[in-house]
Amino acid sequence: MLCFPNAKINLGLYVTAKRTDGFHDLESIFYPVPFRDVLEVVPAATTDLHLSGRTIDAPRESNLAWKAYELLQQHSHGSLPPLDIFLHKAIPAGAGLGGGSADAAFMLRLLNDYAQLGISQEVLAHLAAQLGSDCPFFIYNQPMLGKGRGEILQPVNLDLSAYSIQIVLPGLHISTAQAFAGITPQAAAIDWQALGNTPVAQWNELLRNDFEPTVFKQEPLLQEIKTSLYEAGALYAAMSGTGSAIFGIFKKGEKANLKLDYFYAA
Repeated sequence: MLCFPNAKINLGLYVTAKRTDGFHDLESIFYPVPFRDVLEVVPAATTDLHLSGRTIDAPRESNLAWKAYELLQQHSHGSLPPLDIFLHKAIPAGAGLGGGSADAAFMLRLLNDYAQLGISQEVLAHLAAQLGSDCPFFIYNQPMLGKGRGEILQPVNLDLSAYSIQIVLPGLHISTAQAFAGITPQAAAIDWQALGNTPVAQWNELLRNDFEPTVFKQEPLLQEIKTSLYEAGALYAAMSGTGSAIFGIFKKGEKANLKLDYFYAA
């Protein structure tokens, strides 16, 4: 059985409070984009994980897709059969696109269907939250307002299918810890549900990513990319998550001509 875990971008990202558990409360709209990994499971004598594509410099036990298998195996009291898991990585790590979280959530969904476990979306989302803060979003995989650590989700009426989203991948790995180090939490004074009725060209006046000042200071290239996207005609441009991916939203059919590798999502 085969599936294609997709990336996400953040439309606005506000750090609103420091929590007593050491984490932070966030507010952001998670929006799915068609930039995909490939995930497949096939019957095997013993369960193993096979990686290809972009290099992942981490042991199998720390891979979120592997953790998702182990978590669902535990939750289902050993109902999963032994499988060969094949994961082809296209979404880069450390880019703020949620690639690892998507792999984990899609693994839960895939195994639920493969083994006909009949687990509801709500329970899958609860399990996904144990793997990562933005993993539950990928269980639903539709535009969502995320609060708390990102696991408190609410659907939003937002459709960007009339636009072109282009994502620049500069190949930098941004440390989440370093990104948070420069943050002073503050409230998000925005009507999230009204965003879909606001022209995209006005979003720059309404939305902010609280991590941009700190990360752009660390990596000035990212500010240059954002500026270049606006100069190329983007209606709105921003960093996704804690970076390093920078995306631009363009009119349908328009395409930035940048001398950088980027992914174009129609």
